[in-house]
Amino acid sequence: MAFPQMAQTGPQGQPMQQDAEEFYSSLIGAAANELRGDNVIRAAFHGEKCGADELNGAVNVIDAVFGLKMEETLTCDELSTAAAGDEKDAMETDGNALVEPSVTTYDLHRKLVCNIQGGSDASSQVNVTHLAEGIQLSLTGKVEKYSDALGRNAQWTRSQKIARLPPYLVVQFGRFYWKATPDSQDHAGVKCKVMKPVGFQGTLDVYEFCSDSVKKVLKVARDKIAAEEEDRVAKKLRGEDDDDKKEEGKLEEAMETEKTGDEDEDAALQAALAMSMQPETEPQPPVGPGLPADFRGLYELFAVVTHKGRDADGGHYMGWVKADNSDSRKALTGDNDDKKREKIGDTDEDNDDWFVFDDDEVSPCKTEDILKLKGGGDWHMSYLNFYRAKK
Repeated sequence: MAFPQMAQTGPQGQPMQQDAEEFYSSLIGAAANELRGDNVIRAAFHGEKCGADELNGAVNVIDAVFGLKMEETLTCDELSTAAAGDEKDAMETDGNALVEPSVTTYDLHRKLVCNIQGGSDASSQVNVTHLAEGIQLSLTGKVEKYSDALGRNAQWTRSQKIARLPPYLVVQFGRFYWKATPDSQDHAGVKCKVMKPVGFQGTLDVYEFCSDSVKKVLKVARDKIAAEEEDRVAKKLRGEDDDDKKEEGKLEEAMETEKTGDEDEDAALQAALAMSMQPETEPQPPVGPGLPADFRGLYELFAVVTHKGRDADGGHYMGWVKADNSDSRKALTGDNDDKKREKIGDTDEDNDDWFVFDDDEVSPCKTEDILKLKGGGDWHMSYLNFYRAKK
């Protein structure tokens, strides 16, 4: 049996409810042990070879497709912090001030976590109401670690950044946690569920979670798109998109065709000269395998696993999957046409087609139904969100 823990039974012999995230992690962990090697990784990317700079430490298909290389930096709160890599671990400045170098390490993760236990009372420092807030909260924290400068354990601040992005991204909502029960008879504790609502959209922007080196690459494409959008808006304000302007352009184009060949050649020469004088964009290093060169750090939500019920050891899991129709594919590939797509209310969110899988029953739904899976009641609430890179 591959996963014996999933075959556990209750006191009456009935199958016990298992955690969807634990099953998912067990499944991809087993797959990672089997799907190894360059040829297998190449097959996962449709025959395209991924270089070592793209894989950046991934040696199996799972880490290549879902893996995030995380850059973790620890800084000592009780001392001034020097840059990592100093020759001395601890030194004195001004005769009495100790300096502790920061510690930077790298590790591979297969998902991001949305920490939603920030709380909502007045004493809490963070009240998480959105997915991005919870992810940011999970990437920072406090740890106790030995300080060479102090010669004892001290409080350190932990900060994580994404140093390599995957083509597919998984986010787990921290809905379940273990609560100690010291006053109970068995003192065993109890597994609890956080019911508070945490909103999310159809697109996740991971730019702010990335390391400086990854941000630098993403910013090139983001600035280019921003400049094109600014130019489009400026043209629209000048009325260049009006039908009259379009007809005028067509008339001028027809008149241009009647000009002599010499004039056409001169115009073509001038255009070629102008193109040759435009500054070339330097090729950017890859930020992850299978990602486009102009990737901006945007991911499209395409699947959700939800849990319904107040009992962490009970309830009901369901799957929600985005339909692979033409509109959804255009959103993924960036191939847009003039077809007007349905929006959700007054927002820019596309109201695409989805399907919900309730055991053996499959029903259609829309993006607006998916965005209601944020929690806050007895309805289904998101537990695992699956994203794919937008082009």
